[in-house]
Amino acid sequence: MVDIRRRSLMLVLSSPSGAGKTTLTRRLSQADAKVALSVSYTTRPKRPGELAGDAYHFVDLTEFNLMVNRGQFLEHAKVFDHYYGTPREPVEAGLAAGVDVVFDMDWQGAQRLREVARDDLVSIFILPPSTTELERRLLRRAQDSPEVVARRMARAVDEMSHWQEYDYVIVNRDIDESVAAALSILAAERLRRARQSGLGDFVKALSQGL
Repeated sequence: MVDIRRRSLMLVLSSPSGAGKTTLTRRLSQADAKVALSVSYTTRPKRPGELAGDAYHFVDLTEFNLMVNRGQFLEHAKVFDHYYGTPREPVEAGLAAGVDVVFDMDWQGAQRLREVARDDLVSIFILPPSTTELERRLLRRAQDSPEVVARRMARAVDEMSHWQEYDYVIVNRDIDESVAAALSILAAERLRRARQSGLGDFVKALSQGL
């Protein structure tokens, strides 16, 4: 069996806080050996139970600004009084190695990344089944104060208005079903003719009886 060369892709998942994009990106990277999770840098403090280098790399504002000046980010933005940035080097290394890279980011980051990635970016927006369920999930994870939860809920309306900018939309009623849907999207996008760069050589070999 001959493998057909293809260009790696960048899979972006966005959603309001609490709708499930972080859980989905982690599950995708665990379910597929050819998927790597992009770990962003942030200036926000670590939450209880978080480990540096796991969900985020934690840096202070001075170091973050130095990284911006060095051109070390593919994109960066300010969200809820803190800065977030996508590191350039590990993403480009993963793509060069034939790995698909999955991103957990808001719509602002997705817009900026789209300008860089062009045809190699696939985007999925995750919607909650209801605003009541979204608030319940935010309160259940107990990572933010009631004031921050209220701000996140207020921001959610604006964030959800960007759903039409994405290639796909998943309503996250059940996490297992949502993971299966995202994996189906990934499988289909890998088969796009334009993304299979070695398809011409493969068909030529077939025509020659090889």
